[in-house]
Order: sequence, then structure tokens, then C-alpha cells
Amino acid sequence: MKYISKENIKNKRILLRCDFNVPVNDNKITDVSRITKSFKTINYLLDNNNKIILLSHFGRVKSEEDKIKNSLYIVYEYLKKFYDIDFVSNPLNLDVINNSDKKIFLVENTRYTDIPVKKESSNDLDLAKYWSKYADVFVLDAFGSMHRVHSSTAGLSNYLPTYLGFLAEEEIINLTPLLSKIDLVIMGGAKVDDKINIIEGILPKCTNLIITGGILNTFLKVMGYNIGNSLVSNDEEILDKVKEILNKNKDKILYSNKFIVKRGNDNLEVALDEIEDNDIIYDNLIDLDNIINKSKVIFLNGTCGMCENNEYKGGTIKLLDTLANSGNDVYIGGGDTASFVKIFNLEEKFKYVSSGGGATLEYISNGDLKALKYIKENLQ
Repeated sequence: MKYISKENIKNKRILLRCDFNVPVNDNKITDVSRITKSFKTINYLLDNNNKIILLSHFGRVKSEEDKIKNSLYIVYEYLKKFYDIDFVSNPLNLDVINNSDKKIFLVENTRYTDIPVKKESSNDLDLAKYWSKYADVFVLDAFGSMHRVHSSTAGLSNYLPTYLGFLAEEEIINLTPLLSKIDLVIMGGAKVDDKINIIEGILPKCTNLIITGGILNTFLKVMGYNIGNSLVSNDEEILDKVKEILNKNKDKILYSNKFIVKRGNDNLEVALDEIEDNDIIYDNLIDLDNIINKSKVIFLNGTCGMCENNEYKGGTIKLLDTLANSGNDVYIGGGDTASFVKIFNLEEKFKYVSSGGGATLEYISNGDLKALKYIKENLQ
């Protein structure tokens, strides 16, 4: 792969794929990190007199209603605080770019092209070819989207010279050490269905795996414990895979014995054998400090429960505090985990905080990313 940091790209038209899929609440961006981490690449290209066309997806678009709530205009309003930028409201009509003197443009959500028939998400090459007409070079800087082979992350490489931006390069450099050595992986989050393949792929690479959050419930269920009415997978295939993973990795997989459950109107701290039929587990209080403190290289992805709710963030706060004070090399696996690290002002305490979510997990688990692999094969 080629990197813009090693090239001298000047006076070109650039299609720059970023990851502006930021969290929004009450029509306000709650974490701008994914935007600001693109500034290094944007500024470098502008300083070299390039014209930049920014592409990004934003949320999932499966209906016309989804378009209304998933417009990138909110990101445009943030970007125009820093750049003299224009907004292109139709990703299938970029002609406005040719008639403007501006140096930078943000194109509306690439996934708008998934209605009525999927184009972007299916890596439609006609779509990629259309976009490529407006540029001389394709720069991929959307690390958080590089686990998807879409028109804007991969397909464009068929038609334009392709490079990775500064953010993508930084992510790959910083995460690559985890491909060879991880003492401890801590995996949380809500649904085990979303992470079971990642868990399976990452287990051979780590000494220990702590399971927490909602995904722990399914593991506990398979082991025969009572988890009350807690969130759990009922997919037989998933349950069979969890059982297989447990059988093969009994000595590696660890979990806490302390939980906050909702019982009536009360939140109670209980041990695993104290959970009753009508309890719901909302928070997992990690009590494995000894394992954490002796693990020199640690990777964390996911939270210990519903920490977006103030009542149930104790486990996540305790875990992050323990990790921050462990003195070990702790890597944070992007997504919601990175957002909570920022909320708790702990970014400087960790070795690296990734901007990716699913992409970070895929890279550490598989040693590659689908879009990156597609591009590399394309260049051969």
C-alpha cells in the first residue's frame, strides 16, 4: 500500500474517504473525534493545493425515512467552522463541484445510494466509476470503515491511484503490535451475536480473555447459571459456538462474580449465585484486578453494562480506572469504548485509543481488513 505521508501529491483532485459516522444526540454531535482525526490528512492535502471531495457514510439507510435522520449536513455544519467548504446534497450529482471555486466539498451520505437498490453497500462499481470521474486520486483515511468492501472504501481503487491517509497509517502502525502479543483481552458490549466471531479469532492470540457486559450473559447461560431476565442470545447456532469456545478455552476465559441487578425498584449488588429469576443484570463489576495488573499488554473493547445510564456505569468506571492505573500498555478498541474513555477524560492514560470500532476488532482478530485486502489485491 502507498501512503500520502511518503508521496508528494500536489495540484490534484482528491476523493478522500473519511469516517464521519459520529454519535449524535438531540441533533448535536456528542463526540467529534472521528472528524478531528481527519484534519491532519485534510490539511496536508489543502496545503499542497489539492481540491478535496470528502466522502463518508452516516448511519444505516434502508428507507427514505432513514435519509432524513442520517444526513451528513450536521457534519458539514461542524466542518465549516474550520474550512471554506461546500455541501453536495446529492451523492449521485457531483457536477456542482466542477462549477465551484471552493477547494473542499462534503458529499451527502454515501449510503443514500442504497435506496431503492443497494449500490454503495454492495460495492457497485458503476457507482465507484461515476465518483472517480471527479478526481485524479483516491485517498482512504476511514479506518473505522475499512472492514467493509463498499464503493467508497474499496471500489474506487479500480479507477484511481490509491493511497492511505495519515489516520489510517497511524491506526495500522499502532495496532500492529497486537497481532503478535496480547496478554489480556477484555471484551464487553451488548450482544454476543455481534462479537462471537471476533472472540473466536482473538482467543489464540491472547493469554487471557475477560468477558463482561451483555455478552457475558450468554456465556453464563451456557454454563448453566441463572441470569434472570437479562439480555441473552437465543440463537441456537450462537449458543453452540459459545459452548464450543468454552470447551476449548476453559482456562483462558475469565469473568467477574459481581453484578448490579434491578430487583423491583432497587439496584442491588449481588454475586452470581444470588441472581434470581426476575433479576435483570445491568452492570458487571469487574473484580479481577490481579489479572489486569499482571498483564503487560491489554486490549479493551466494549463496556461492562448499560453505562450510558448513570445508574449502571459503575463497572465500566471501575474497569477504566483500574486499567488507567495499572501502568501497563492498554489499547482501547474504538467505537463506544473510545467515546466513554473521552467522557471520563482518560485518553492520556492509555497507550492507544483507536478511532475504529468493528474495524479495530477485525484487524486485531484477522490481521487484515476487507477493504484493505481488496485494494492490495487490486494493485497486484
